[in-house]
Parts: sequence; structure tokens; C-alpha cells
Amino acid sequence: MTEPRLLDKRTQKELSYYLPDAEMTEKLAGLFALFADRSRLRMLSALSISEMCVTDLACVLKMNQTTVSHQLQLLRNTGMVVCKRQGKTIFYRLATDKINQVMLSGVEYLGF
Repeated sequence: MTEPRLLDKRTQKELSYYLPDAEMTEKLAGLFALFADRSRLRMLSALSISEMCVTDLACVLKMNQTTVSHQLQLLRNTGMVVCKRQGKTIFYRLATDKINQVMLSGVEYLGF
């Protein structure tokens, strides 16, 4: 592989240090793919306001409970949401506020 022609050595060194490797870019692509679905975005937005059970989320978002459950399971498996059981009811919430910060950064970027 040849060296870039127009980049100075300092810039080349910074690029080799800071450019994410293949594993990291794969993980980032997976993370951002989760944000690429409208129903998941609405779910994450709702959960950034309050923890909720599947029934409440389905009602608030006007979605089928099966769809909500499926999406929540996906979000849970990737660590974006966590849950706690109270009796027979399972309540979901964002795992960390950083998820909401990512969404707010997107809103800010879009100029809203």
C-alpha cells in the first residue's frame, strides 16, 4: 500500500491513531442501524420521558403490542433499554441517558 501523497506525516499519524478499526466501525454501524427505524426512534423517545410497560407504549405510540414487544426485545438485547419486573408487569427504560443524547444531537444537527 502506498502512502497518501498530499497528507503530511502528522496528519497520517493522527489518522492511523484515531480512525476506527473494522470491529469498531461494524459496532457503530449496528448501533446507528437501531436508530434507523422510525418505530424504535419513537419508542426510545417515549422511554426517555418515562419508563413504561409494553401496553402503555403500544397505546401511546398507537402500535401493535406484538410489534412493540419485538422492538423492545431487540433494544434490550443490544443494551439500549433495560427492564424491571413489578409483579406481572415489566417496565422498560433507557439503559443510559447517552442514548437520549445521541437522539438530541441528531435533532440539533437537523436544526430543530
